Amino acid sequence: MFFRRYPILQFAQLLLLASYPAFTQNAASKTPAPLSSSTTAEHALGLAKSGRCSEAIPLLKKAMAPGQDKDLRRNAGLAGVHCAMVKNQFDSAEDFLRTLVRDFPEDPEVLYTAVHTYSDLATHASEQLAVRDPNSAQAHELNAEALEMQGKWDQALKEYQKVLALNPRLPGIHFKIGRLLLSKPNPPADAAERAKKEFQQELEIDPANAGAEYVLGELARESQQWDDAVGHFARAAKLDSSFGDAFLGWGVALVSSKKFSEAVAPLEAAVKLEPQNSAAHYNLAIAYTRSGRREEGEREFAIHRNMETQEPAHPANAPN
Repeated sequence: MFFRRYPILQFAQLLLLASYPAFTQNAASKTPAPLSSSTTAEHALGLAKSGRCSEAIPLLKKAMAPGQDKDLRRNAGLAGVHCAMVKNQFDSAEDFLRTLVRDFPEDPEVLYTAVHTYSDLATHASEQLAVRDPNSAQAHELNAEALEMQGKWDQALKEYQKVLALNPRLPGIHFKIGRLLLSKPNPPADAAERAKKEFQQELEIDPANAGAEYVLGELARESQQWDDAVGHFARAAKLDSSFGDAFLGWGVALVSSKKFSEAVAPLEAAVKLEPQNSAAHYNLAIAYTRSGRREEGEREFAIHRNMETQEPAHPANAPN
């Protein structure tokens, strides 16, 4: 009815329909082309630089996608860390940082940013702990660690003791007290004995604490209690197969007690784990030589001499 009344409109509609393919093609040709990845990244960097971080962060994440220009990815990541920290988006900051450290592991600016970002994240977490539960064992432990780093030994010890009052069997606390007693300048005469008891208590709570076994081995070695030293070092090495110093202490204690053949295996492990440790080569040379393996001993002595000429060091005590 409408078209019969207005034939001119019907004609115009037919013309429009007839030209539809050309019309749509022409319209498509006028649609703005999508931004290139480099343009998107540059736009995101501009937003970040101008302080528009909320808008920038999603675009910076896209700019970090694999296959993008390396320099733009690096710059986008650094800007992303900054923006995410500004906006308290800590998960995003860690995501940016993980990608940067993975893809640019030797870049000084990336490493510098990582140090400061993780420090800021740690500070934020400690502040949250202090606000939400300041009387918890964890809050006291954190205070103790901070005081210990500042050299406030007595105050730190009191904080560790508060932790034990709240949770007597919390793993790691007796170990930290023992370490503190040995680290304190001008320790009293009974410091070593008190520390030894702390490490023993730690092992009662956590028998898998390789560090406690190792320090007990060192205390026994200093007292020339070779059998005790061998036992502690051996257990530390078995608890942590990557603990090079434990294998070295084990071998040195065996060499010192003249069990040269038994010392070979732990000292070989020490050399394998710490090939740049001259003391390990020196003691292995002695163990080889004294067990009749002179050629191998000479080889290790040569390695030791070469290392000593490059970087002076003092080998662990062993019999000549």
